[in-house]
Amino acid sequence: ETLSQHTKKTLGSGNLRSAVAVPEGEDANEWVAVNTVDFYNEISLLYGLIDEEAQKEFTKPGEGFPANYTWKWDGLSVSSPEYVDYLMTWVEDQIDNEEIFPTKVNDPFPDDFMVYIQNIFLKFFHVFAIIYHRHWDKIKSRSAEAHVNTCFKHFLYFVWEFKLLKPEDEKVLEAHIVKYRE
Repeated sequence: ETLSQHTKKTLGSGNLRSAVAVPEGEDANEWVAVNTVDFYNEISLLYGLIDEEAQKEFTKPGEGFPANYTWKWDGLSVSSPEYVDYLMTWVEDQIDNEEIFPTKVNDPFPDDFMVYIQNIFLKFFHVFAIIYHRHWDKIKSRSAEAHVNTCFKHFLYFVWEFKLLKPEDEKVLEAHIVKYRE
């Protein structure tokens, strides 16, 4: 059974908190890597639900972010659709970099692997923040809110299990997060 198959099997078990834990006997870095790829794919699909409309609605630098938040890309002021495009391309480049995400069984992960992962998950969190704050009506109109909420819950449990975000990073979605902390 591959780690990806194990993830899918345990997600169906109904207990997301236990589904994010490293399976017994598995390498933690490998588990985090597999889940990072899975979250990348899932977030790509979620944002794809609203991407075309977002690109039309938010065209100017600084538009389309949660109120009082504007995330720049490499110091460049961009719209939220541009930001998401840049970050997803960047994450894909990280995943494709075999020095960060080794593909051969005996190749080691870099010593700073978790630093890369924390940065990736912060960017993923920004995508969720943009979706919840600026596109929730579109998500609801597609009857996708249960799916987005379940993905976000899974994402949060994973982030908390591996301590991938700082508390201050979570403030933008604090109102959405509080129900999952209980």
